[in-house]
Amino acid sequence: MSILPDISIRRAGRQDALVVREIVRAAYAKWVPVIGREPIPMTVDYAEAIVTNRIDLLENAGVVVGVIETILRDDHLYIENVAVRPEFHGQGYGRGLLAHAEDIASSAARKEIRLLTNAAFTANVVLYERSGYVLTHTEPFMGGTTLYLSKRLTSRIQESV
Repeated sequence: MSILPDISIRRAGRQDALVVREIVRAAYAKWVPVIGREPIPMTVDYAEAIVTNRIDLLENAGVVVGVIETILRDDHLYIENVAVRPEFHGQGYGRGLLAHAEDIASSAARKEIRLLTNAAFTANVVLYERSGYVLTHTEPFMGGTTLYLSKRLTSRIQESV
């Protein structure tokens, strides 16, 4: 899938596990001093996650700049992780990956996308809210607060009415 010239999204394969891990660790590193520990995505075995979940890579001119990990559930698409290399933050890649998740959900006839994040990850929370996600509930977790967010999708027919 090509979203702009030189930008494409492709499924990750086993050979991509190291680059996925590298991007996730780099993207989440800024949050370590904020929460006093490595965020859970930094500890995942991505060789296994690539086999069990869907992980897509966003590339710009052949360079992997971001990843999105999703899980198709019975009644929604769950975003397990979204990560963009820090040097590419603020260029719309995160929004592009979230839009890609909407395409996945629509293709699978799911009308909702869900995700969670740490309340301390303020930049991420702003991105999700600007992308149409709403807070459904919160929960204490490891000395912080987990935010549960959801986005209802409308069909293209409903949007044109």
